[in-house]
Amino acid sequence: MPTHGQRAANDDGQRPGKGREMPEAHETQTQGAPADKTFTQAEMDAIIGDRLKRERQKYADYDELKTKAAAYDEAEEAAKSELQKAVEERDALKARVDELEADKAHADAVAKAASEHGVDAELLARMTGDVEENAVFLKAQMAAQPKYGHVPDFGEAPAPGAKKGTAELFADAVNGKN
Repeated sequence: MPTHGQRAANDDGQRPGKGREMPEAHETQTQGAPADKTFTQAEMDAIIGDRLKRERQKYADYDELKTKAAAYDEAEEAAKSELQKAVEERDALKARVDELEADKAHADAVAKAASEHGVDAELLARMTGDVEENAVFLKAQMAAQPKYGHVPDFGEAPAPGAKKGTAELFADAVNGKN
């Protein structure tokens, strides 16, 4: 690298300006090479037009391919929508079947527990929670209730020769005086 005050030497070791001159710009062409060809505007338009025509031919079927791709995408979306509808319908039906199976299992459990424990199946079915525990509970509650005897129709006049009327008989039954 040249230091301060030195000039760079050419390949032949000579400095520019001393015994050697720099080539002029117009002398850069080698001898025997053809000069640049000049074109008229019409020739340039024809050359560019040909080039554009060739380029357009490469993509001539682009619109057709684009239309086919759009149709394919629409068909795929429609098929997906049909598939999604079928999946949703299947899921809804499966949920309904599961619900019906659970209801049947509950009804079977209620009928079995009501039969085993001697309780009312309709009352047991209305209760929430474990069916067996509810049946045991109902049986215990029913056993704890006092038994009332048969009370004739309320409010009738005493039958001829009877000592008490139906109201009195009812009061006796409620108070445990039979």
